[in-house]
Amino acid sequence: MKGKRYSDEQIVGILKTHEAGAKAADLVREHGISEQSFYRWKSKYGGMEVSEAKRLKELEAENAKLKKLLAEAELDKSMLMDVLSKKWWGRLPVNGWLATYRSTTTSVSAGPAG
Repeated sequence: MKGKRYSDEQIVGILKTHEAGAKAADLVREHGISEQSFYRWKSKYGGMEVSEAKRLKELEAENAKLKKLLAEAELDKSMLMDVLSKKWWGRLPVNGWLATYRSTTTSVSAGPAG
């Protein structure tokens, strides 16, 4: 069963109530959340204002997007490196243009003109 989703404003409001002196057990019972959720929120959003909590969510979303882009770029890079590392010369026909190219380049004398 999926629980309720609380907005940033609601979470910060609950934590502000706790900072004002309300007991955690009373807040947990009142809002229908688990103690684990409450303390997780407290560690993540404790001492923040609503605008800071919203900015944190935006940065986390942007970070996830950038990580995905980086993973895709690394995958493309790996694929290209794999393709470039293969020996393509052995797959060309011997009687084709490569044989002609090799015979013309190797027949030229390598010594100095004299």
